[in-house]
Amino acid sequence: MSIYQFEVEKANGEKVSLAEFKGQVLLVVNTASKCRFTYQFEELQKLYKKYHDQGFEILGFPCNQFDQQEPGTSDEAASFCQLNYGVTFPMFAKIDVNGKNAHPLFEYLKNEAPFRGFDESNTAEKLLKIKLANEYPEWLVGNDIKWNFTKYLIDENGQVVNRYEPWDEPIDFEQDIQKLLKN
Repeated sequence: MSIYQFEVEKANGEKVSLAEFKGQVLLVVNTASKCRFTYQFEELQKLYKKYHDQGFEILGFPCNQFDQQEPGTSDEAASFCQLNYGVTFPMFAKIDVNGKNAHPLFEYLKNEAPFRGFDESNTAEKLLKIKLANEYPEWLVGNDIKWNFTKYLIDENGQVVNRYEPWDEPIDFEQDIQKLLKN
């Protein structure tokens, strides 16, 4: 099984098979334009620009499940990313990543790369854990996505290599991307 069996929807409603990305290293990210982690678009775009010609692709999936931080339409989310952060990587239609309406792609990703737990010595992780406990206790346990900007690294064969949480800065796992591109 790989991510190539899934179909997703572009912001304009057009259906796309992830098989179109066979042979590329992918980073799949759930995003939001009004999140405290939104600044990561800038780092993601830098990585995209640096490695795209070597077979690296980022796939952005706006999500409104976390404090309604992506309230607009799919097109508005894509426009926001382009206008404010110069994003040129593909942005897809808004989706749910948790719960009964979670997109099958994200169900697969969560199963393939489980949540590693919270490091309470990290302030961002500790604060998010408290917020989840108070507002979204159902997402606190298990492998559910904890917040916007959870990132999944996929190898050229469509296999999930790693999961990076919202507080994991894209620049901090650049070496993981480089290693996959060299294989």
